[in-house]
Amino acid sequence: MSYRIEKDTIGEIKVPSDKYWAAQTERSRQNFPVGKEKMPIEVIVAFAELKKAASVANNSLGKLSDNKQEAIAYACDRVINRELDEHFPLVVWQTGSGTQSNMNVNEVVSYVANEYLKEKGIEETVHPNDDVNMSQSSNDTYPTAMHVALLVSVEDQLLPGLMKLKNTFEAQEEEFKSIIKIGRTHLQDATPLTLGQEISGWRYMLEKCEELIEESKKQLRNLAIGGTAVGTGINAHPEFGSRVANELSVQTGYQFVSSPNKFHALTAHDEVVYLHGALKALAADLMKIANDVRWLASGPRAGIAEIEIPANEPGSSIMPGKVNPTQSEMLTMVATQVFGNDAAVGFAASQGNFELNVFKPVILYNTLQSIYLLADGIVTFNDKCAVGIKPIEDNIDRFLNHSLMLVTALNPHIGYEKAAQIAKNAHEKGITLKESAVESGHLTAEQFDEWIKPEDMTESKE
Repeated sequence: MSYRIEKDTIGEIKVPSDKYWAAQTERSRQNFPVGKEKMPIEVIVAFAELKKAASVANNSLGKLSDNKQEAIAYACDRVINRELDEHFPLVVWQTGSGTQSNMNVNEVVSYVANEYLKEKGIEETVHPNDDVNMSQSSNDTYPTAMHVALLVSVEDQLLPGLMKLKNTFEAQEEEFKSIIKIGRTHLQDATPLTLGQEISGWRYMLEKCEELIEESKKQLRNLAIGGTAVGTGINAHPEFGSRVANELSVQTGYQFVSSPNKFHALTAHDEVVYLHGALKALAADLMKIANDVRWLASGPRAGIAEIEIPANEPGSSIMPGKVNPTQSEMLTMVATQVFGNDAAVGFAASQGNFELNVFKPVILYNTLQSIYLLADGIVTFNDKCAVGIKPIEDNIDRFLNHSLMLVTALNPHIGYEKAAQIAKNAHEKGITLKESAVESGHLTAEQFDEWIKPEDMTESKE
């Protein structure tokens, strides 16, 4: 491999000649050979959006020439278009402010911008610190890029997937509204409801989570940009932060504002904790939904087997013909990972010391992972499982008609204690509820048929 020599304030260092990064990126690459988790490309793209917006702001404030602004914007667009991914090699486990990733972007943008200027025959050159990083610090750019990356990921990945599964359940809620089944509480038989009503609970869970995510998403619109090193805005024009936020809004199509308190924006990440709390709520509901689906589909002959789910692949390497609820298993594993990520995010966010939190990369990495795992998991579960749910009506009817909890409909007519005696007697003797009711002498067969109608027990009636 051939190398070129790059310099920084520490000295000279070899950099692979085919890479666009410079000395600080290379030092990070050598100093942090830790793990396999690369800095997510989403934050690199967000950084490029930020550097482009910063160049526009600095140009409008008379601090950056037209030629340099044009060259920086060109280079940033190439990063945004994912043409330069190979030039961002750094891992998550680096400095807690994300300084090296900020410099990685500065160096790559500077390199490409200078190539652009050279091709144009323009003698000006772009410096990674003085020009690309003008009016900025890693301390305000990383949290800014973090918020941009998270907001865009929620909007573009998570919410569309959530809507897809919600629509599936909404359709099934209507399709299965007339199928009456036995309810279950405490894993024991309860009073009837319709399969559509049961699925409506799943649908409403997703609606509530969508509301929580929408609310938490608003908090990400506050950006740290303009705070520079410690929140005072040193070396930045007083209007720089607001101008960058406005330009980012134009570039991305999402509304951003410069935070009214930069001291908070640099050292606290409660907005991300809030977002991840909504992600955890979604994970908890998905865990419940996936578990319900695999319980209801258990069997096919020794389980509940009230619904059938798609058979996507053989379920066992030794038991022929076995089909397992693998999509539910996938989704519940995703949920457990999100629960773990939430703990990491919360703890990391609690570690802001004085003017800076230095756990930013791990906060970002875990939150982004939760977003894309949930997004992918929801869509896959929908496409490979939820859309194929079919009721097994023979089993549903059998469970319904053999349930002792239908006796609850007798409470208003003969009272709780007499109804309980009828249910207990039926269970002990292995006879039907109707036979036990008539045997008790508390009501006739005709009254039993009149008062116990499962279809009347699925909604409130006087």
